[in-house]
Amino acid sequence: MNDLVHQHTALSDSDLEWLHLLVSEWQLLSDLSFADLVLWVPTRDGTRYVSVAQMRPNTGPTSYQDDMVGHLVPRGRRPLLDAALDEGRIVREGDPEWREEVPVRVESIPVRREGRVLGVIARNTNLLTVRTPSRLELTYLQSASDLAQMIAAGSFPYPGEQVEMDASPRVGDGLIRLDADGVVQYASPNGLSAYHRLGLASDLVGQHLGQVTAELAPSRGPVDEALVKLASGYAPREFEVEGNGGVIQLRAIPLKPKGVRIGSLVLLRDVTELRRRERELITKDATIREIHHRVKNNLQTVAALLRLQARRMDSVQGREALNEAVRRVGSIAIVHETLSQNLDERVEFDEIADRVIAMVAEISPGKVDCRRTGRFGILDAETATPLSMVLTEVLQNALEHAFAPGEHGSVEVSVVRGDTRAENPRLLITVQDDGRGLPGGFDPKSAGNLGLQIVRTLVEGELGGSFDMVPVPQPSRGTRVVLDIPVSDKR
Repeated sequence: MNDLVHQHTALSDSDLEWLHLLVSEWQLLSDLSFADLVLWVPTRDGTRYVSVAQMRPNTGPTSYQDDMVGHLVPRGRRPLLDAALDEGRIVREGDPEWREEVPVRVESIPVRREGRVLGVIARNTNLLTVRTPSRLELTYLQSASDLAQMIAAGSFPYPGEQVEMDASPRVGDGLIRLDADGVVQYASPNGLSAYHRLGLASDLVGQHLGQVTAELAPSRGPVDEALVKLASGYAPREFEVEGNGGVIQLRAIPLKPKGVRIGSLVLLRDVTELRRRERELITKDATIREIHHRVKNNLQTVAALLRLQARRMDSVQGREALNEAVRRVGSIAIVHETLSQNLDERVEFDEIADRVIAMVAEISPGKVDCRRTGRFGILDAETATPLSMVLTEVLQNALEHAFAPGEHGSVEVSVVRGDTRAENPRLLITVQDDGRGLPGGFDPKSAGNLGLQIVRTLVEGELGGSFDMVPVPQPSRGTRVVLDIPVSDKR
């Protein structure tokens, strides 16, 4: 719609916003009218109309099999459009049109904003299935007529009250028509069923909806008065009411076809099961986060016990082995701590990588500079946990074996994340130091070092990737570890 309006019309940005607000609401008018709606706007030179939006009803057959958006028609070809635009009134004169052997009644509704007519809504009703209307259909049509008059007067839609089309109740979900005092004149079967879900044992017709709603909802003290006003339709609002184990969502629309409120339209939907599932998901998420939190605490307890045991060890090798185990447990604890703060099983791994780097760097404080370049992005828990251990082992190996005691150097972790739109996105991680390099004849695939065995097992077994350790090309020195692993297609 933006492109069509800017290309063909002289409407301002504020006028365009009004049309957007109208289009976000006009499914209601289409369903109440059992009719297709097409929004026509005059072109910049005033010689033609351009259709910028279209809506089909959910309550009846369509009058247009084709998409009308973008069509241009010269002024004069559709007299009802001309009359509505020039005179600023709803035009219903004329005989039905025949389209593909289907009779269609056409009406034109001017779209007014701040005293100016911006365009015209053509309301097209398929007459092929017309029958004697029921009480429900008569209520629908009367409500549609009131809304059409409000659009023509510029009092609908309500500014600042734009609703979410997917979440808001629709006409077919349930409808209640109120008079000016808030007394129910008509309640559709779905609307009555929703109130029965709240515990209503009688009919709604003739009762004051606000008072009935306040009685069915749990006692709220001072809030009761506000609930009475909301459910009576005095203001355009959307709210929920819970009672008797049921939850209904209501949307009140005051009807002011001639500037004075004659009543209200209340759309409602039974959302009991939806809210129950949402609460179950919230409970499940909270349980999962609590589990991760407790796992993290238990791992930290294990690390503390290992650290305490290491201090009591006389053997230097035994003490170092326990300290290595502390770092391995700590890397897993970092992942669970991050997962305990999220709503899903996915983590921003850059924070975890930086904490792992800082933890391992404590092995040689002040001598070796550890840094990261590039971004890991978001990873799922199945990838993050083994990858944190792999990163811990590789960094620990570099800091322990690449540099002599007291020697200064650097270790860089560089990350390149492949395009997630690719068929098999990959994560390429390079850990490179400028230390003494690999000993002659060293084979990383058969080395017996426990840390390298852990890396090989996790990378090839759990992560489904590849691992290699090679010397840095001359004239530089040092060792380069290359990890290539597949990643999820979500960032």
